[in-house]
Amino acid sequence: QVQLVESGGGLVQTGGSLTLSCTASRRINGLVVMGWYRQAPGNQRELVALKPRVGDPIIAQTVKGRFTISRDNAKQSVDLQMNSLEPEDTAVYYCNAVDVGSVSYWGQGTQVTVSS
Repeated sequence: QVQLVESGGGLVQTGGSLTLSCTASRRINGLVVMGWYRQAPGNQRELVALKPRVGDPIIAQTVKGRFTISRDNAKQSVDLQMNSLEPEDTAVYYCNAVDVGSVSYWGQGTQVTVSS
């Protein structure tokens, strides 16, 4: 099965920055949407940001102005640039992609921890 491979998670101080990266383990034709979700301890998984193949991204209000999503369609990769990180951003971040057949692909998650 095709899976997404994530990197870039880690520990950062409040106000710091991290960049998460995600690529497909195998070539997939026709990825319509790529994006990021996160799940904090005790919480449900929530949308962080989505980037369609063409057009403007969708950014969650909780991170708008601090996080930026970017996508390289040729590489089938998506990055999440996280600035001004807060302890509330601590979570496992999951990469997600959806192809033209509405098949959803997920990464295993990468931990982001923001210290107080």
